[in-house]
Amino acid sequence: IKAFVLSGMEAKMKGLTQDGVGPLLSETSLAASAAAAAKRAPRVKIGRPGYEVSKSRDPLTHQRCLSFSLHFPDLSSDIQPRHRFMSCYEQRVDSPPDRRYQYLLIAAEPYETVAFKIPNEKIDKGEGRFVSYWDKDEKRFTLTCYFMDEDNSTLHASSTADERQMVSAD
Repeated sequence: IKAFVLSGMEAKMKGLTQDGVGPLLSETSLAASAAAAAKRAPRVKIGRPGYEVSKSRDPLTHQRCLSFSLHFPDLSSDIQPRHRFMSCYEQRVDSPPDRRYQYLLIAAEPYETVAFKIPNEKIDKGEGRFVSYWDKDEKRFTLTCYFMDEDNSTLHASSTADERQMVSAD
């Protein structure tokens, strides 16, 4: 709107009369108010997706693993669920924030966003250690993550490769 608000002198210098500026401002105001109303319109949520969470340990490295499986039966075929990690300081549910935890958020419109409270530990992003998969036929989103062992993170990475070679040699 600032770009279209002209004083009488500026309007004359630009070759516009006050009558020419008024309709332009009202059209711009109408478009802006329509856009604001569209943003305020409530989006209809259809509830939470069904989910399962499982815990396990890698038999070779003994790393802890969490697997999340969410079912979105009414999701349209052109939408894929998304995930992100949120720190304890970003969330507004637990007060005061607890640094021992972080949150895994999984969202797909029009479903409600689901948040899982997980340990605030480094996540292993190595090959096959952090996997997300969207099965669009079953409409099931699966995310699996392994946590790094703070004390032995480099030991696990090297021992895993060595142990896998030994297993494949047998």
